[in-house]
Amino acid sequence: MVIETLRQFRSFETPIKLVQVNQAGINLGFYMLMPYLAQHLATGVGLAAWTIGLVLGLRNLSQQGLFLIGGTLADRLGCKRVIMAGCALRTLGFVLFGLSTALPVLLVAAAVTGFAGALFNPAARAYLAREAGDRKVAAFAVFNVFYQGGILLGPLLGIVLLNGGFTVVCLSAAAIFAVLTVLQGIYLPERRDTATPDRPPVCREWRQAFDDRAFLAFAAAMIASYGLSFQMYLGLPLEVQRAGGGDGWVAVLYALSAVLGIAGQVRLTAWCSRRWTRGRAMSIGLALMGVSFVPMAVAAHLSPPWPWAILPALACTLVLTAGTLVAYPFEMATIADMAGDRLVGTYYGLYNLLSGVGILAGYLVFGSVMDLTASTAWASVPWVVLVAAGLASATAVRRLTNRDRLIAGQATAAAT
Repeated sequence: MVIETLRQFRSFETPIKLVQVNQAGINLGFYMLMPYLAQHLATGVGLAAWTIGLVLGLRNLSQQGLFLIGGTLADRLGCKRVIMAGCALRTLGFVLFGLSTALPVLLVAAAVTGFAGALFNPAARAYLAREAGDRKVAAFAVFNVFYQGGILLGPLLGIVLLNGGFTVVCLSAAAIFAVLTVLQGIYLPERRDTATPDRPPVCREWRQAFDDRAFLAFAAAMIASYGLSFQMYLGLPLEVQRAGGGDGWVAVLYALSAVLGIAGQVRLTAWCSRRWTRGRAMSIGLALMGVSFVPMAVAAHLSPPWPWAILPALACTLVLTAGTLVAYPFEMATIADMAGDRLVGTYYGLYNLLSGVGILAGYLVFGSVMDLTASTAWASVPWVVLVAAGLASATAVRRLTNRDRLIAGQATAAAT
């Protein structure tokens, strides 16, 4: 599997390789710091829980809420410049986290760090989609391998560096982003079709994206997938705690998901491409993501002894990750094709903005239902809701595919 991934990676042109490796570095720097930030703010800085929530919430809001702006800047200024600006800003944000314990500075660091992600995330995906051409699906499959590799290695490197203190972790993460900024400036080529001065006003381009009913229908159909996948950070850790496991077992779930992505993404994507259309692959992936929570629904009424109690969470992680691996490359390629050539960054930005709504809704709905049903005969209801959401999303994507709505959206954007 690793050999197949390397073979695919070598088959791409240099700009695509650089963006894929760059994503590994971005995730390495981010995940070596962020998993330990809350604990540092609590024990190292002494902030109250609500203040910690404010810092973390501001970071997420400044990223999710500004994705559309980041994507638009990528379309107008060129993806390379926006990627570099994002990495430079994250360097600054992580330095501020490491050198100050004052709340105003920490809030600025959170906002800068989040805005940095809003810049380079849509820009990197737009750059990759444009350079890959007809090989978008394969390019995003390899991209996800590097993405997962950063997630796997980042927390491990962070744990090692924590022996020197949290400031060492912050400055080391900042150094990674500083190096990425310099390397991108030297080696990442400018796009061949960088935005021209005759572009229409921003508001007109945004109106095109918001008026693209086929694209909005696709985003709405996919929105549940983000509420499901981000249960890796809410529902599954809570279940591990209920089963009697600690933080170590939560780390095992993350590592298992990342290893599956690294080892299986390229081969699984190639297998799906030979057998299914894009729409069918996405609907099957979404159905798998929904079904993955069935073991959790069953386990909610059981109290097996350890270590059997951890098996439902492990099974859920396996199937949830498999569903994500099936859907992700086709999802990213579909967004790019529906955007046409000039608005790829804008469409990715809008899509990420809407995905953030799905993540927030997933957290709120799941958390609220879990609070209401905990320790009752209805304890399985939160998990059943997730199952239903995944199956409903799969049905919606399948219906859009059968009605050729995704193809129609692509044609409309290209014609405009």
